[in-house]
Amino acid sequence: MSIKKVAQLAGVSTATVSRYLNNPEQVKEHTRRKVQSAIDETGYAPNTLARNFRRGRTSLIVVVLPTVGDPFLDNVMRGIWRVADELGYSILIRDTQSNSHEFDEYTDMVFSKQADGILLLASISPFEEPTDKKSSNKVHPPIVLGLESVTAELNQFPSVRVDNVAAAADGTDYLIQLGHQRIGFIAGKRNSLLTHDREKGFRKAMRKAKLSVDNGWVVEGEQTLEGARRAARRLLTHKQRPTAIFCANDEMALGAIHEIKNAGLKIPQDISVIGFDDIRYAEIMDPPLTTIAQPAEEIGERTMRRLCQAIDGTDTDAEPEIVPHKLIVRKSTGTAPR
Repeated sequence: MSIKKVAQLAGVSTATVSRYLNNPEQVKEHTRRKVQSAIDETGYAPNTLARNFRRGRTSLIVVVLPTVGDPFLDNVMRGIWRVADELGYSILIRDTQSNSHEFDEYTDMVFSKQADGILLLASISPFEEPTDKKSSNKVHPPIVLGLESVTAELNQFPSVRVDNVAAAADGTDYLIQLGHQRIGFIAGKRNSLLTHDREKGFRKAMRKAKLSVDNGWVVEGEQTLEGARRAARRLLTHKQRPTAIFCANDEMALGAIHEIKNAGLKIPQDISVIGFDDIRYAEIMDPPLTTIAQPAEEIGERTMRRLCQAIDGTDTDAEPEIVPHKLIVRKSTGTAPR
């Protein structure tokens, strides 16, 4: 079925049908109804590939993330999908497996105009180096960060995120208000700026309260369950065991809680635990987890909209967009033991 047949059935010109398919807002409502009715009746399917070629667009976005199994990123993706569906974009997901795989095929894809833009979700750059030979003399498509920069060179790109320093400080302040003075911190990967900022907020709150941080109270949990279990074991065997543990994400909090229980200790009577992210499992943990909530779906929506604005050339601002965090108090935290 051709566009000409649709135009004849609707009683309009082929130009009007084309305008409706490409820019429906430029067509009057009663005309839109007639054209859509003709499309429904004939079963006409526009050649999207050809249309995008004429527009110089692919309507494809590459989303780069460290793992597809992260429950927090799953919620961020919900927001991205929602806006992508609304605006007619398709999504291609690249899972980096939390390491520095080469991105040759993706670099080639974006430089050859097979994708309109890139979203990085707490992930490394799609280019091996910011000044590598492939990208030094070429212009990459728009890049927007959902969540934080994980390496320094990514700070040049716009982002949508919470203030990790302030959020971690708020969580630490809450533990201090409960009377805790010996507070441990399970960090993520040491080379991650995300981990650095959350640890920075933790230390800032401890300094403000004039509380010292023993060198053995800050341990790396690698942002994984197993890493957190190892970190928790180290904290539990410390000569001055912390009375509270702040985990840099909820997945690590889950691992820490498991290890604390294995040691025969009670939460929060013996040790309080607080996490970060408010993943969907946080509320049903045993005990339910006190955590710092990020508005994951809102971050996804705002990130996708900002990328679309950058693609259209209406947003060239590299400043981060800060969204609010919230302390969610549940049963994993309590007053410090005497």
